[in-house]
Amino acid sequence: MIDKKQIRIGIDARFYGPKQKGLGRYVQKLVNNLEKASPDNQYIIFLRKENWNEYQPSNPNFKKVLADYPWYGWSEQFLLPFKIRQQEVDCMHFPHFNVPIFYSQPFIITIHDLILKKFPTRRASTLGPIRYWLKNLAYNLVIKLALKRAKKIIAVSEYTKEDILKYFDVESDKIKVIYEGSSYEGSSEPLEVGPQQRSDLHADTNPYLLYVGNAYPHKNLERLISAFKKISQEEKKLKLILVGELDYFYKRLQKISPANVIFTDFVSDQRLFNLYQNASLYIFPSLYEGFGLPPLEAMAHNLPVVSSNSSCLPEILGQAAIYFDPENTDDMINKIKKVLQDKELQKKLISRGQKTIKKYSWQKMAQKTLRVYHEDEV
Repeated sequence: MIDKKQIRIGIDARFYGPKQKGLGRYVQKLVNNLEKASPDNQYIIFLRKENWNEYQPSNPNFKKVLADYPWYGWSEQFLLPFKIRQQEVDCMHFPHFNVPIFYSQPFIITIHDLILKKFPTRRASTLGPIRYWLKNLAYNLVIKLALKRAKKIIAVSEYTKEDILKYFDVESDKIKVIYEGSSYEGSSEPLEVGPQQRSDLHADTNPYLLYVGNAYPHKNLERLISAFKKISQEEKKLKLILVGELDYFYKRLQKISPANVIFTDFVSDQRLFNLYQNASLYIFPSLYEGFGLPPLEAMAHNLPVVSSNSSCLPEILGQAAIYFDPENTDDMINKIKKVLQDKELQKKLISRGQKTIKKYSWQKMAQKTLRVYHEDEV
């Protein structure tokens, strides 16, 4: 417990919920675990209409406030600061880089990655060249100002901290590394799907590789699909299941994918639980990550993990994964086949995974974040 005076903390939870992928889960776990870790402080949770009903406070010190302003828009810049000031918070936590330029009160920021800085490519955007250039310019300005003005910066890995220090003029001791959690709270109830889907997803008759996440270019799914095409020439019954909302990037992948690559669209936690439980292995081919939550969730489901060796992934996954060069399709193929064919190796990876996930806890993440709130009474 933090032995300091009560403070009033605001949290920008407009990303709250699983539909916002990794960032949404981070915000959701932060808020839910702060309710248990922080009985004394007062919290103002800012939400949008679309996720207003997803969060129901269980702690009387937590209050919901509607801040229905789209991310990265003008209303975020001009109206959100006014909404926050109305609540008279002592400290504001922005769990993403999009801090309004005109917000002048004390705040803390979480940086998950610098993907737009390290991979500034139009392939990751549906915008035209001029609009994309302006967007990238605005991104650099917003994050530069946010990092400079923040009282404290939370980085989700040592790798992300080093990236911040590499690209921006920030003091090292201003950055606190706080790992995310790993436990996955799913349901053990059977997956309710139609007959054809049941055939596609049943591990006994149709083994499958599993990927969970978005399909942005840096996720490297084109190479994964290319590798899978070659693997499936030998493993005729093997399927590849890609879990993620069917947005522009996933639909683009569908056009180059064979029939044994299954696109699920957005799935509920119950369905996701079953997909993890029945997979043969989890594959994570990403070129860049700030933390790497999905492979940890796979480990929590006793699933062997085959992962890219890029960015933070060796730091986070340690000895609990088999690694490949994400830009070398043959290496990816060899490592996937190695794990698929070696039952003893699978058992070792599962055992190591169970030990690895104990290092990460959403509860610990919330407790450490709470300490940051109280440092110097920001």
